[in-house]
Amino acid sequence: MKIYTKKGDHGETSLLGGKRVLKSSLQVECYGTVDEANSCLGMARGLIKNQAMKESILAIQKKLQILSAELASTPEGIKKLKTKVEKNDISLLEKEIDQLTEGRPKLSSFVLPGGTGGSGALDLARAIVRRAERLVVRLNEEQGVREEIISYLNRLSDLLFVFARAEADQELVQLVKDKVLEKLNISLKNSLNLDLARKLVAHAQGKAKELNIPVVIVIVDNACNLILLERQDEALLASIDIAWKKAYTAGSVRMPTHTLGELAQPGRPLYGIEMTNSGKVVIFGGGYPLIKNQKLWGAIGVSGGTVEQDMEIASAAVSLFEKWNP
Repeated sequence: MKIYTKKGDHGETSLLGGKRVLKSSLQVECYGTVDEANSCLGMARGLIKNQAMKESILAIQKKLQILSAELASTPEGIKKLKTKVEKNDISLLEKEIDQLTEGRPKLSSFVLPGGTGGSGALDLARAIVRRAERLVVRLNEEQGVREEIISYLNRLSDLLFVFARAEADQELVQLVKDKVLEKLNISLKNSLNLDLARKLVAHAQGKAKELNIPVVIVIVDNACNLILLERQDEALLASIDIAWKKAYTAGSVRMPTHTLGELAQPGRPLYGIEMTNSGKVVIFGGGYPLIKNQKLWGAIGVSGGTVEQDMEIASAAVSLFEKWNP
């Protein structure tokens, strides 16, 4: 099917209903501007990061197509439309505005548009919707337009303003997080998740069962924050603290705790390190960093058996991690 028909080469177009009008007519300007706003929303949807907002914008785009079809129709054509923008659609916009503004401080001054790519596109879409609203008000003076259309455009511009502020705020928060993590040499993209942590613990528990040793197993992320702690039946309560400290130590110094222990002996370069970090550093075996592609993903600590047994159990989990493909 050809895209071009050549029927509009003389500056006219057809409304839904068959009537031919000039492309410069106010009615064409109205639905053309709504189409412009819809296209801008499509760009915004591709730029923003918030998935819930993406889904809302997609639903709005579909409603704008319905609204545009009504604006592009003759009275006879409107009667044939299966769906129209109704009061319930306006209520949905108002509900979303209320949810996004709840708890936010009131604006005390004008807000400059933009700030991020996503918020800038949303602000541009808002300005186009405002223009569409003004044009539709003029059209209403000439030939009458349903009140719901004007109200929907009005409320939509309000929602897009709120969307733009929420997107800018979220982008700013994420930027600060990224900068802090970069400063700390930490990347959330290279950190263990709970699912993988459970698999590592299960593998270690299998080795502990084989050795008939009840232990505590701790997994931390690449910032040494706790992800998972499992205490087997009959494991000593004291092992909870020790296992966590082993994992913390291995992750924070990025070496096995038994290796650190060798370096912490009298006369060695790290002698006395166990007295630092508020006593959280452990210098005997059972803690291992989980490193892949020269990047720290987390660490594991095991306590409950002898040092050698703890090391053997933890090593089983490390072996599984080394086979894992991120």
